[in-house]
Amino acid sequence: MTIYLFISGQEIFIIMVAALILFGAKKIPEIAKGLGKGMREFRKATDDIKKEFDESTRDVQDDIKDVSDTVNKNLKD
Repeated sequence: MTIYLFISGQEIFIIMVAALILFGAKKIPEIAKGLGKGMREFRKATDDIKKEFDESTRDVQDDIKDVSDTVNKNLKD
């Protein structure tokens, strides 16, 4: 039997039965849909943060490259 995050198959089954009893069969798809939307928004936000970080890092890298090119040019002269 496969163990995911230290949870066995029996424990997953018990959790699923408890969710079914607490929320009912009609609410579970709505909850899953909401969780999916939340995960999608979280992923989108992290991608935006990564993109913004890469853009700001690119500017700094360009500045460092310009300075190093200038220093190398001055050393050659």
